[in-house]
Amino acid sequence: MSQDAASSIAQHWAVALFVIAVFGLCVFMMGASSLLGGRSKGRSKSLPFESGIIGAGSARQRFSVKFYLVAMLFVIFDIEAVFLFAWAVSVREVGWAGFAGAAVFIVILLAGLVYDSRVGALEWAPKRKMRDPGS
Repeated sequence: MSQDAASSIAQHWAVALFVIAVFGLCVFMMGASSLLGGRSKGRSKSLPFESGIIGAGSARQRFSVKFYLVAMLFVIFDIEAVFLFAWAVSVREVGWAGFAGAAVFIVILLAGLVYDSRVGALEWAPKRKMRDPGS
């Protein structure tokens, strides 16, 4: 057996041992929590708990579509931050070509942000009606 094959087998065994150890630890923690955990029953135990507040009303509450739109925009611009962080880490290796690419990327995202603000995608509250100054 060659040196490369033995090294490859050793690496595979190391990964397999790590996976088995992770599964074993998970099984151990779930078993220990089921054995050691409390089993008290009561009226307050069956109520849903949300940050210390007892729930009131229906769980089928409707949300405005604006909420989901702003959430999607947040995700999009959050992913943009991840790309820019990767660019910032490798800025010396990519040089001016990488800087130009990042600049184009930022300009496109700023154009999208300006467009979103112009069409009202970032407005949370409904627009107020202006009073007629003559009345």
